[in-house]
Amino acid sequence: MRARLWPASAAAAAGILVGSAMVATRFVVDQTGPASLALLRYVVGFGCLLPPVLLVRQPARIARRDLLPIGLLGITQFGVLIALLNYGLRFVPAARAALIFATLPLLTLIVAAALGRERLTPAKIFGVLLTVAGVGLALGEKALQRDAAADEWVGELAVLASALSGAVCSVLYRPYLRRYPTLPVSAFAMLASIGFLALLAAGEGFFRSLPHFTAGGWLAVGFIGVSSGVGYYLWLWALNRATATQVTAFLALSPLTAAGLGVWLLAEDVSPLALLGLVGVALGLWLAHRPARVARRPAPPAASNTNAGTSPLDSERDRTL
Repeated sequence: MRARLWPASAAAAAGILVGSAMVATRFVVDQTGPASLALLRYVVGFGCLLPPVLLVRQPARIARRDLLPIGLLGITQFGVLIALLNYGLRFVPAARAALIFATLPLLTLIVAAALGRERLTPAKIFGVLLTVAGVGLALGEKALQRDAAADEWVGELAVLASALSGAVCSVLYRPYLRRYPTLPVSAFAMLASIGFLALLAAGEGFFRSLPHFTAGGWLAVGFIGVSSGVGYYLWLWALNRATATQVTAFLALSPLTAAGLGVWLLAEDVSPLALLGLVGVALGLWLAHRPARVARRPAPPAASNTNAGTSPLDSERDRTL
């Protein structure tokens, strides 16, 4: 039981940190470009991961052949995913984008099953679908309402592609997490994403003039960066100890956390559907984490009377022969 509790707790903490960072991002996103904000976010996050890496007495060295795939996973996880998500938010409301992105656990389950990394079970499938439905109920009618814009399908497709990239990364990370400790893998992946995001931020003029944040804006950037570094480490730590579907299912806590902080900080109302959605998410997470029943093997046939008079040493010798 305890072996399943710690990875679930780490994944839940990562999901809550992602939701909290969403709220902080909404506060500061108008003060700079999306790529520039992402660059600052992961520079701070990398700065949080670097000291523990340097303090390790015998740091683990990543093999040269694994540097490129881990770097590409980091670029996809932080660069491509965020770029697609931000692009999609230009065409669709944030609530509907959050609902589409909440399909990431379902996409993860499909990718993992297609690659032979996980086994599909009815409880796991129903649990993942229930978390998506719970997020939809928690977000309310805002997640389903459509505007008159003709390009909405472009934004929906971009958000879905963002969720798919996160699903693929969640599945492909695990072999490298089995070979190396979580800390150097997370730090190197985030460092690779910084180089990619620097190119995007240069297009926004980030290096010509640094962004002008308010005092509250700088605090928000710092919080977003720290939560990204800590949350990403917890995310990979959980991926090394649980299946990708079980870990990504906790992303359902992200929009719920954002909604809860909106109630607390912005005095927003809580609808009965939101409470029902919370129950649905909790039940879905429980179903997704139920251990699969292992079929019992039939008992071996009883020993014949011909061996009744043999000694244990003779029996052990016969088995080895």
